[in-house]
Amino acid sequence: MSEANPPLPSELKTIGFTPFIYCKNQALFHVSRGVPLAEALAQASDLLYLAKGLTMDAAYGKDTDQRAWAAHYLTAMSKAVIDDVTKVLERGPVQTRKEAAPSKNR
Repeated sequence: MSEANPPLPSELKTIGFTPFIYCKNQALFHVSRGVPLAEALAQASDLLYLAKGLTMDAAYGKDTDQRAWAAHYLTAMSKAVIDDVTKVLERGPVQTRKEAAPSKNR
């Protein structure tokens, strides 16, 4: 796709670079590449909805550490999805290898 013909929003997909949930200094999980952005954002919204409910339960209940940890992991997953979508939206137009290769005439 060129600058003259940018991709339609419905054609944009996750790039899969965003990690989440770390073990020591190594990412255990990454957002999957190639998921349509609308579907990825809908999933992030669902995860945040669940996390919100868990945090409300944790705030008002006793012995709710399991709910708090579940909310922690759900928000980490949601943040990674949103960060990956943001990377797609902020980057410039996608170039083919031929377009990205340096020209000998430059």
